Amino acid sequence: HLAVADPDAAVSVRLALPDATVYDGKGAAEQLVRAVDCTDVAAAIVGSAGLPATLAAAELGRRIHLSNKETLVAAGELVMRVAKENGAALLPVDSEHSAIFQCLHGRDASRVSRLVLTASGGALRDFPLDRLADATPEDALKHPTWDMGRKVTIDTATMINKGLEMIEARWLFDVPAENIQPLIHPQSIVHSFVEFVDGSVLAQLGPPDMRSPIQTALTWPDRAAGCGDKLDWTRLNDLNFSPPCPDRYPGIELCYKALQLGGTAGAVLNAANEAAVEAFLAGRIRFGEIVELVARAMDTIEPRPVETLDAVLDADARARQFVEEALSHSPANTE
Repeated sequence: HLAVADPDAAVSVRLALPDATVYDGKGAAEQLVRAVDCTDVAAAIVGSAGLPATLAAAELGRRIHLSNKETLVAAGELVMRVAKENGAALLPVDSEHSAIFQCLHGRDASRVSRLVLTASGGALRDFPLDRLADATPEDALKHPTWDMGRKVTIDTATMINKGLEMIEARWLFDVPAENIQPLIHPQSIVHSFVEFVDGSVLAQLGPPDMRSPIQTALTWPDRAAGCGDKLDWTRLNDLNFSPPCPDRYPGIELCYKALQLGGTAGAVLNAANEAAVEAFLAGRIRFGEIVELVARAMDTIEPRPVETLDAVLDADARARQFVEEALSHSPANTE
């Protein structure tokens, strides 16, 4: 069974695999999840496009291996409620959330005082601040430690990616926003910290290799022989940590704002960012305008309660429309 969003591509797939059941179109992934009787669903579609299929898996009580942070950013309240009602389990795949999940295993989450999500700082961590707004896609795509897709790599340069992960952590671990914070860690060895009320701190370490957290989620609670790289302790001479500079990473504050506003604010934040990053990669806006567009969208579109999937998708559509209209009226896009 396969799901192919592009109907034209689905035609080729059907010809190549005549015995396969192929779903196509915008709702193909959700159809696939609902049609196949399975125990586990790996949710790894980038962006809000993965939300309907992941919500369907939650309704069906599946074990969900979640590497799509946008699902909980846009609809965390809804997804977690549906998962709880139907006995679905969410196992995080993101390295930071996998680290927190492992540190919390068997421990009372109510005794957590702080979650610290580490971040590389992205490709522009040391870029001259006075030139940051005019950084090019080529500049922003040179990630120093992780090999990721283009959209996520740009998100690490703005550090909105870390802000999205903070929102995801709030829903996954039921920790208040004020007790979640990012920390720059250039080596990407410590994947996150958990600080407990007694002052004790647990951390999970590993090389910057996504094979390990993916395997952890898929085999949990077992631990199979590792397929990822191992740490070379003899080479760990320096591990550095520092708070992110607000002037370099203003997008983090927008993510805190989305958590404070609640409702569909997360959906607006996420959709506006997706649209703005796409525009940046297409050469339509400057790097510095990504966060500006997201902030304007959040200021303009009033958040509503997250009671249904339609409410989330409506907020998503309105945010994308706002960004597109803003681009069409900007001086760079007028003759």
